[in-house]
Amino acid sequence: MSDSSAESVGTNSARSGADGPDLAGKRALVTGAASGIGAAVARRLAAVGAEVIAVDRSADAVEAVAAEIGAEARVVDLTDLDAAAELGDRVDIVVNNAGLQHVAPIHQFPTGTFSTMLRVMVEAPFRIVRAALPGMYTRGWGRVINISSVHGLRASPYKSAYVTAKHAIEGLSKTIALEGAGHGVTSNCVCPGFVRTPLVERQVAEQAELHRVPEGQVVEDVLLARTPIKRLVEPAEVAELAVWLCGPGTTSITGASFPMDGGWTAN
Repeated sequence: MSDSSAESVGTNSARSGADGPDLAGKRALVTGAASGIGAAVARRLAAVGAEVIAVDRSADAVEAVAAEIGAEARVVDLTDLDAAAELGDRVDIVVNNAGLQHVAPIHQFPTGTFSTMLRVMVEAPFRIVRAALPGMYTRGWGRVINISSVHGLRASPYKSAYVTAKHAIEGLSKTIALEGAGHGVTSNCVCPGFVRTPLVERQVAEQAELHRVPEGQVVEDVLLARTPIKRLVEPAEVAELAVWLCGPGTTSITGASFPMDGGWTAN
């Protein structure tokens, strides 16, 4: 997705090019950048000129992505909230993407896992954005993009921590939007359905083995049972939307949630 319209808001406004917005001179932080959506977003931001800081706790994988696109790699475990806060220093674009999943009934859900998931997917984004906003306000430009989920808009059984975290990031994103509106800062959520990531592919393989059915049947009959478009979302599709939100013509788009779920939430 790209926007060829010309819109200028101060000296820091991004320009649009043939391949997307021109983000030269912008520093972009992407968490969970070692694979999947995070890696795709990091690649796309680098392709349109942003200086990318790729963050993940998986050292080898995030360093490989960073080397591929000329980015800076930072190996950080986002359960360390002080370390998370340091990531927000001097960045123009924040993409909060890091996350994890655990599936269990509420009465059997490990309490420590619940706390860890909220720390990574809610508290760490809060700490990062809290540190980033003063600089964005001073420069009069900033973009906060939270990779939420269809589960930020809908619930599913057995995913209490994930659904709670994604609903929370939706609320945080809207509050950032309201507070940043007078400072040239926008904040939006991207809400994918099931994306072709290593996490989802592992779930598909496990379900196929458990039920002794082909993986394609698991995708269509289990994961996509509520989705009219019967295919997984590709990470590159999420990246295109995230980068478009950094471009011109989007200064009035804030506090919004963009479903990319194959029609799931239309039901």
